[in-house]
Formats: sequence, C-alpha cells, structure tokens
Amino acid sequence: MMKESWGFGCLVKGLFILVLGVLCGVSGFDPADNFLIDCGSSKDTDVGNRVFVSDKSSTKYLSTSQNILADTPSNSITKSDDSPIYQTARIFTQQSRYTFPISQPGRHWIRLYFYPFDYQEYDMGTATFSVSTQENVLLGNFSPKNVTVKEFSVNVTSKDLVIIFSPKSYSFAYINALEIVSVPDVLITDDASTISPAGTFSGMYAQALETVARVNMGGSLVSFENDTLWRTWVPDRSFLTQPSSAKSVNKIGSVKYPKGGATPDFAPQTVYGTCSEMNLNDTGNDPNSNFNVTWTFDVDPGFQYFIRLHFCDIVSTAANQLLFNIYVNSWNVAPDFDPGQKALGILATAYYSDYVTPPAKSNRLNVSVGPSPRSAYPDAFLNGLELLKLNNSQGRLSQVGSIPTNPISKGKKNIGVIVGVSVGVIVVLVMVGVLFCMHRRRKQEQLAQSKIWIPLSINGGNSHTMGSKYSNGTTISAASNMSYRVPFAALLEATSNFDESLVIGIGGFGKVYRGVLYDGTKVAVKRGNPKSQQGLREFRTEIEMLSQFRHRHLVSLMGYCDEKNEMILVYEYMENGTLKSHLYGSDLPSMSWKQRLEICIGSARGLHYLHTGYAKAVIHRDVKSANILLDESFMAKVADFGLSKTGPELDQTHVSTAVKGSFGYLDPEYFRRQQLTEKSDVYSFGVVLFEVLCARPVIDPSLPREMVNLAEWAMKWQKKGQLEQIIDPNLVGKIRPDSLRKFGETAEKCLADFGVDRPSMGDVLWNLEYALQLQEAVIQDDPEENSTILIGELSPQVNDFSQVDAGASAAHVGTPNLDDVSGVSMSRVFSQLVKSEGR
Repeated sequence: MMKESWGFGCLVKGLFILVLGVLCGVSGFDPADNFLIDCGSSKDTDVGNRVFVSDKSSTKYLSTSQNILADTPSNSITKSDDSPIYQTARIFTQQSRYTFPISQPGRHWIRLYFYPFDYQEYDMGTATFSVSTQENVLLGNFSPKNVTVKEFSVNVTSKDLVIIFSPKSYSFAYINALEIVSVPDVLITDDASTISPAGTFSGMYAQALETVARVNMGGSLVSFENDTLWRTWVPDRSFLTQPSSAKSVNKIGSVKYPKGGATPDFAPQTVYGTCSEMNLNDTGNDPNSNFNVTWTFDVDPGFQYFIRLHFCDIVSTAANQLLFNIYVNSWNVAPDFDPGQKALGILATAYYSDYVTPPAKSNRLNVSVGPSPRSAYPDAFLNGLELLKLNNSQGRLSQVGSIPTNPISKGKKNIGVIVGVSVGVIVVLVMVGVLFCMHRRRKQEQLAQSKIWIPLSINGGNSHTMGSKYSNGTTISAASNMSYRVPFAALLEATSNFDESLVIGIGGFGKVYRGVLYDGTKVAVKRGNPKSQQGLREFRTEIEMLSQFRHRHLVSLMGYCDEKNEMILVYEYMENGTLKSHLYGSDLPSMSWKQRLEICIGSARGLHYLHTGYAKAVIHRDVKSANILLDESFMAKVADFGLSKTGPELDQTHVSTAVKGSFGYLDPEYFRRQQLTEKSDVYSFGVVLFEVLCARPVIDPSLPREMVNLAEWAMKWQKKGQLEQIIDPNLVGKIRPDSLRKFGETAEKCLADFGVDRPSMGDVLWNLEYALQLQEAVIQDDPEENSTILIGELSPQVNDFSQVDAGASAAHVGTPNLDDVSGVSMSRVFSQLVKSEGR
C-alpha cells in the first residue's frame, strides 16, 4: 500500500515538473550527434534514461590492432559509484583512436569515464597516458586514482572528431565509458567579459574547454538525469572557505525563465531555485557585519578560466533594492551588481553572467559575493557557478603532452623522433624551471625590500619596556622608539600555533587572537586572511598610521610580522573587548550611564586627536562601536586604522575617494558625493552615541520598517523631544533629564545632513564632558542650550580653558611624544560652570 502511494506521488510530481518545464520554456534539446559507449562491455547498458552501447557495437569507430576488454565484479565498486559503466573497461597498450563522424559541426561534449581496478596483469591504478583530439591535448600524463569523470567541450569544424589515447612508455591507457554529444549553439557564445583588464573576450567558439567545477549553490546534488544536457551539479558546501558564512535558500517552484534569455539548457530549476545567501545569523544577527561569502577552487596556473555565474533573485521581497559586489580573487568584477537589472525587475527570473580571467598565477581561484554600501540592506547571494579551463596558445588543456601527428604509425624512425622530442621537451622544461626559480628569487628579494616601509614608533614618551625572549633565542625589545618586526615563530608560540580557541574577534582583515608573550605581556594578534578582500594596502596603512600616533585613547601597535607571506599586526591587549559587545549581542553585564559617557568621552578624545594632533587631519573612516575597545578599567581606545585616510590639503575642503566604511554608520554626504572630511567621522560617531544610548544594532532588518535604521529612528524621537522613550531599558530612571537632553542634542548635531552643519570633534567632546557633569551634579535650574559659544560666555574660566587647549594642541604638533592633546581634564571648568548655573 505504501509503495503504491509513493509511486502515485512520484507520478504526480513528475507530471507537475513536466508541465512546469513546458511553461518555463524547457528546450527539449535533441542532439544531432549522440555517441555513448560502454567500453569493454559485451552488452548495452542503461544508465538512467540513456543507453550506452556495447563495446562490440562501437568497434567500427575504433582503430587499433589489439583487443583487451576488462571487467570487474560489481561488488568491487563502491556504493556511491556503482554505475554499471564502471564495471568494464577497454585497455590500450599502444596509441589508439576513436573516429566519430560528425553530422552537425559545432560544439560537442566529450565525457571520459575512468575507474581503476585490477584486471589480470593490468593494475589500472598505475596506468599513465594522454588523451587528445586532432587539435587539442585534453589530458597529459594522466593517471586516474579513483572514479573520475573528465568533461570537455570542443568546437568541431571538420566531418570527424578523433579521440586519441596515447600510453606513456612502458605503461598503458584505458577507458571505462566514452560520450560524444552535441551541445546547443547558444550555450556558449563567442564573447564574455574580461576581468583584468576589463573588456570583452572574443573567440570563445575556437576554445576547447575543460569543466573544473559545476556547482549548485545552496542546493543538493543534481544528477545528469535531471539536467537537459546530462550535466552533474555538485553542492557548494565543500567549496565554501567558511561554510557558516552562508545559508541555503530553496524556492524551486518560483523560478521563471525569460523569453529570449536563460533556459533549462543553461541550468535546471533545481539550480536557479536554490542559492547560498549571506548568513547574518552567523554574526549574532548583526546586519552591519561586512563580510563576503567565498568559494575556493583548485586550478592549474598559467591557464585562463571561463566563469559562468547563475543568478535568480529568490531572496528579495521587492525588485531593484539589493545591490552587492562580485569578486574573482582580488578583482571586483561587478561593483554594485543589481540582480534585478537583467531580470527587468521581475523577481525569481533566471539569468547568468560570463567572465574570463587572466592567466592564473596560483593554484587557487576564489569567487566571492559581498554587500555593497549602496544597497538598501546588506545581503548577497549566488545560485550556481560553472568554472571551465580554456586551452592555452598551444591548444593544450594540460601542462604536459603533445598533439600526435600520426597516432597509429610505428617503427624505429618514429621511436627515434619521439625520443628526440622527449629529450628536447625535458631540456626545455629544465631551462624554464631554472629561469623561473631565478625570476622568483629576484622577485622575492625585491618584495622583501619593498616591505621595509617605515619606522614604528613604540609607545612614545610614555612607553613601557617590553622585552621578550623566545624559545628560538630571538629577543624583542620595545624600550626604544625604533621599529621592529616580530618573528613569526614568536607569534606561533604566543598564540599556541594560532589556536582557534584563542580567537577573540573576526574582521574584514582576518582573525584576532589573544596571545601571551614570553614575559607574560598580553597582546592581541591580528592575522591577515589571504582570502580576505582587505590586504597589503590596509596592512600598510595600519602600520603607517599607528606608528605616528601615541595617545592614551588610541590602541597601540606593538609590532608586525611579514614573514612567510603573512600579514600580522600585534597590538596591546584590551581586556574588556569591544564597546559593541557590552551594549548588545552578548551576556556581559549592562554598563551604567556614567560608564557609557566616559567611554564616549574617551573615544571622542581619540578622534579629536586624529583630527587636530598633526598638521594634516587623519580621518578614521570606519568609526563604529566594534572599533572602540575597552581596557581592564573600561578606558576607551579607538582601533582599526586600515581604512584611515589623510585629510585634505590646506587649500582644499575635502578628499575625493571611494566610499568605504560600515553599513549604518556611513556619512550620507560622503556616500553621495564621495568627498571625505573629518565631519564624516563626526557623523559616524553620532550614530555610535545613539547606539550607546539605545543598546541595539544600527541596522536591524528584523524590526518594523521605521525602526530598521537606528539613526533615522532615534532622530525622529529626538526631534519630538521624547528620546527617553527609546533608551536602553537598563537605563530607565537612571539618567538625569538634563544629561539626556544634552547627550541627545549632541548626537542630533552630529547627524546633520551636511558636514558644515556638524560640530567638530572638539565641540562634541566638550558637550559630552558637559553631559557627564550634568549627570553627576545637583542642578537647581535647567542649563542653557547646547552651544559651546553660549556656554563660553557664561564663565571666564571657560575662555581660559579654550586658550589652554589651543596652546596644548599647538605644542603637540611639534612634539609627537606628548601623550594626550585632549587629555587635559575639563572637570574643573565644568564644575565651576555647573556651580555658576546652580546659583
């Protein structure tokens, strides 16, 4: 009864898919050429809905004087690879070829099936051979070690397609099954977008292609029975560099194929109907986390690669709201990519984009998607990916091998030619290897010299001495102000070989580990991730910036390491982590209003120093609660200077630069005009002030629409004069109204639409000090409105303080070893001011 029910369900499901396929434009492609051979088999073999003919039926295509047919018991094939075509094979002890008559010129699949098993004296696991066509070397010195399917796509322009098997000397070749099938002409067009330099690649028709990967993002295995062109799509989990960064979405029934666009021949519904999407839940539901979802693939250096990305927006609730970036290695190939643009604003519409890479320089290729600052909300997704290798200029898809000119000829003369060519190839390879090693060594020497950038100022005039001796005998001393590199071995020892249990944070640059030096000094070790989109530029900027600054409210850089292609920064350890972690997203105890004000004041002092401590301002560009760290006494220090930028020249008002920063904190004027000023930091700091007051993320899509953006939501309540309605519940009844009013007014001014209307960080600092005094003092009458000019008129002591502060700033410009330009306490000034107001 159960079987009958199950069978009926399958029938209904099959009819549904058939009808849906018709409605969606299934092509029903009927290949003009369709050769399927079960090599070594004495009978035809059914594989799904296809029939592989017996070896005997296909001998008319085969040219060879020997006839070795091998078979193996079915129980020797593993359960997951138990297709009958792997149970037999044809063995070649000499060069042999298949010649297939082509009825319709054009692109054809060549699929070769291999499974090594023992047959009499032939151990197929030891076989080494090459496979080629008339024009291309497909496989060179190939030795299958397990069940393997090699898929190629070649454009056949002649009346025959010849597949040549060439055993290596004293070895043999074999094949379990062979497939030659026509490909729809529209599947691969003649052009694609080039990545570097950006442009158009022409000539795809002439290229032979090898399938490296065909991946179904967010979905399960799609077998050849469920693909109109008999392709197999594998799940993406094994390719993800960080599987937890992505979540799977499945809406197969919603896929639409546009007229004149993608069809099921490009990818089936089971690919377009699933995707891998950014997993914001992995970051504690923090939608401000700026990270990419990255897939890594093994490739052969020296070859170009064709990348087809499949998209179908099944994640958005409305079209044209989502923008994201697409990266291939370090190239942003599609900045601010709109998944709805090609779909003409229709959600769940299938389409694809094609790219061709420059020749690969390493054996890894990364494809990433990540959020764009211009998007209405941070998200990114990918439905499917195809990665294919292009033949090189010699027509090869393999690093080794040659194209046989007369594959069947024999004799001593031919053997002599082969030996001569082989020796010549070996000599050439040796010479190329020597030249490559010499070039690489020279390049490494140049790179090593280029990495010596600047002296690192360690701890300035108030430095403490740090001396550490490691097990390898290296001694590091930070008693002087000169730079030093920290040996990689020392950092391995300090972090227990970068033990994952010591990770205290993960950012765009990489992971941060807690470490302990030999003398017991605690440090924070930020190790660059080579797969990150942040790299050498941010590494260098961080060193350049922090080596100049010494301030009690800026995190101190203690050293760096650039050995073994590593990029590692070593900072003083901040015992209490980030400000963000004490506001929300953790189980840490809530902070008092006084603590929060003092942290805001300390952060403002650090930023004020950046803006005024030198002849040219330094703009942080990524001010947020996650970049404000707290030491053991909860003193705030601003961190992460990888995006920092030197301010404008004296005769300029801004710096023109690309927009960088974090969602929710970005200055809208900077975003619109790409003109950066110190007031961009002021805006971001204003968002932090509301974050401190309300203890919630700055962007939270789970909330009602009007509450998603903290800055907009808080400003509405501030302008209504009812800010107390949205404060952290832990602070209810614990903030004096005057202190709250002053704090809210300060944040409101920071968030002015135009930079000229925002206060300087000095003014922000002044007002925050005032808010603290209002919280601590007993005030009989309400203070005046927030204006540093107005407040300055109330008391002569304030005017005196302004002179002192200006003098301190001027003195500091010429003396970098001074500690804290903003560290002159305002408490005495405020206490006198409050007393004057209280009279």
